[in-house]
Parts: sequence; C-alpha cells; structure tokens
Amino acid sequence: MDNRFTDKVRITVKAGNGGDGMNSFKAFKGKPACGPDGGDGGDGGSVFLLADENTTDLTAYRFISKYKAENGERGGTNQCAGKRGADVVLKVPCGTLVRDAESGKIICDLYDHGEKYKLLQGGRGGKGNVRFTTARRHAPNFAQKGVVTKEHAVVLEMKVIADVGLVGFPNVGKSTLLSKISAAKPKIADYHFTTLSPNLGVVKYYDNSFVAADIPGLIEGAADGAGLGHDFLRHIERTRVICHVVDISGMEGRDPLEDYETINRELKSYSEVLASLPQIVACNKCDCFGAEENLKKFKKKYGKKVRIFPITAVKGEGAPELVGALWELLEQMPPAEKISADEFLFDEGDNTQFEIFRDEEGVFVVTGGLVDMLCRNVVLSNPDSMAYFQRVLKLRGVFKALKDMGCAQGDTVSVGDVEFEYVL
Repeated sequence: MDNRFTDKVRITVKAGNGGDGMNSFKAFKGKPACGPDGGDGGDGGSVFLLADENTTDLTAYRFISKYKAENGERGGTNQCAGKRGADVVLKVPCGTLVRDAESGKIICDLYDHGEKYKLLQGGRGGKGNVRFTTARRHAPNFAQKGVVTKEHAVVLEMKVIADVGLVGFPNVGKSTLLSKISAAKPKIADYHFTTLSPNLGVVKYYDNSFVAADIPGLIEGAADGAGLGHDFLRHIERTRVICHVVDISGMEGRDPLEDYETINRELKSYSEVLASLPQIVACNKCDCFGAEENLKKFKKKYGKKVRIFPITAVKGEGAPELVGALWELLEQMPPAEKISADEFLFDEGDNTQFEIFRDEEGVFVVTGGLVDMLCRNVVLSNPDSMAYFQRVLKLRGVFKALKDMGCAQGDTVSVGDVEFEYVL
C-alpha cells in the first residue's frame, strides 16, 4: 500500500444534474385526458468541502480523483416532485486552500474545524407540465428539462496550521526537539530526510499551549525545488514564529554559520513574508565536540540580531527555556488569519450569450448559453413551445444577427437540435 504523505492534489468535481419535469395528464376510465398533472424534477445534489481535524492529509484524493453528486430524479405523475439528488461532502484537513485549477484563483480557505463550503450548486430541476398552464393554455403538452451541470477541476493545497515552525537543514535534530517539547512521536533516525512529512505537536507551557510543526529538512535551492523544501515550504506560510534549529557542533562537516545564512536565504527566496517572521535560534548538539567554540562564533556574529538558545535536544537540556521564549514571543504576535479568497465564480454559462458561425455546408449554426437554455425548454412537437422558441430568438437578437451575417431567404439555420429554413 502506498502511504506517501500527500498535501496537494487536483480533483474533478461535478454537481448533480436537475431531474426533468414530467409531461403527463390525469386519466380516468372513460376520460382519457383530464388535465395536466406532471410534477417537477428534483434538484441535483451539491458538492461541499468540510474541514475536519481528524483528516491529516489529502492521500485519499490521490486514489479517487473524480467526485460527482447524485442527479435529481424525474418528476412523477399526480404532481409528484422528483427526489432531490444526494450531496457529496469531501473532508479535507484544516488549513486546506482550494484553488480553481484553470485560473489558479483562490476559491476558499478551510481553516477551522467544522467549516463547510458549498463548492458547486446542484442543477435546478425542470418544471412539470402542470406549471405551464395559463388562462389560455389549459393543456400544455410539454415540460422543462433539468439543468445539466458542468465538471470543474480544483486543486486542494494543504497548509499546516501551526504557531511555531521548526526549520533547518536535514538531521539537525528538529524531530528530536519536537518529541521532547510535545507528545508528538515523529520518526527519528541518524540519516538525512528521515522526516518526509510535517509533524505537529502540542507544546504545553504551564496553563497555556501552542502548536509546533517539524518541517522536513531544507537544503540550498529549496525555494527552487531542490530536496524536499519546495514541497513543504508552504507549510510554514501560516506560522507566526520560526524556530531555526542549527547543528552547532558542525559534526557533519558543515559550518553552522553558513547553514543559518543558507536557510534564511531560502526563506526569503520563497516568500518575503516568511523572511520577516520573528525567529528564535536553537543551537542543538551542544554536548558534541566543537560545539562550544562554534557557539561562541555564532553568538558573536548573530547575538545582537536574534535570541539564541543552546540546547541538547536528545537529553532535553535547554528545552524548557526555549519553550518559554517561544511562548513569550507568540503572546506578542497577532493570531493567524485565513487567506483571503479571490472574486471567483465557476462558469456555468450565460443564458443570454450566443455565437453564430457558418459550417462547410453553408448552414448557419447558433451556439452558446442561450441555445442550451432553449434546448431545455423547447418541445419540437408542441406548437406553443415552438412559438416560444421563435419569440426568444427574435427578442434576443438572433434573427437580426443572422441577417447581418448574410443569411438569406431559404438558408438553413441550426439551433441546438432544431433546423429550420430562414424566412424573412
């Protein structure tokens, strides 16, 4: 089984179609037609997104990427309405950003547990023939079709919600530190990229608490996609404070001062906002050879710019002081805010829009939202319905547009499923 952590997926969603209205007439023995009694079609089901604190990532959407709400049922006789289609509710982790796949615009930010967002509205059910009776039309022999909905692609992008983000090179001790200051149990081993997904832990500080996230190790070039950084830098975009963990011992042959500068360059390259977040530096592995001398150099160069805490994460030494400093800094920071959504509506078609072109056989073809609407409402075999069809084409300017394009007496015009000769 594939257990890879998934924090970004593209899925296709579709609301349910509206059910067709029923075209029927009451019938009793000896009286075959006693008036219309066709009911309305049921509305199609809608598509919802629900923020759920028990959903930790988006792995489920890698295996099933298409989701469709149930269609509404057709209307029944005796003025019975069709059953409404069932909704689809897609659970996502708290902190999931939803974008339109085509434009990239932000649709919503599902931040709080239980927050529900209607992504797509179900199609409206068609009206039954009983709804078309008037003082002059006593027996309408047509009904309206339900609205057919469109498929849309969206991108779900998970951004971890944490107060403090632990950043640093691979194998500097971020996971070990998180395990000491919280109840989290991240995978810990002595090799690079042990952590392949963000780990969250609730850190207690007396009667208070905050959430810390161990972000997978960054390397030089992370903002451009090197290592795991490009995939996981998004998870510290919501953090309020950064805890920069440095291997002060330099036991892996790296210079702690250069490491610190490199990670800060990557943060700035990815986002100016990240680079401006307040930092506290945790100089880890202070019990190792060479740590004392490197710590003196580090404090001399950066001691006036940032608060530095010497720690030995594996033993928990220095961790209480670090947690206290993080909490003091968090109290000064404003609470995290949801990301603002863009002005966005899915394109469901414009009932007034139309286009005309001439095909290879010389037929004038009319297309667009207006044609889709007419296809739903027009019954070719019914004179009243066809009269409505002709009236709409005239009122919406279709006949004028045909004339302007050079359509002459006797030319063939195609509107949806209807073909007719143009008559001046």
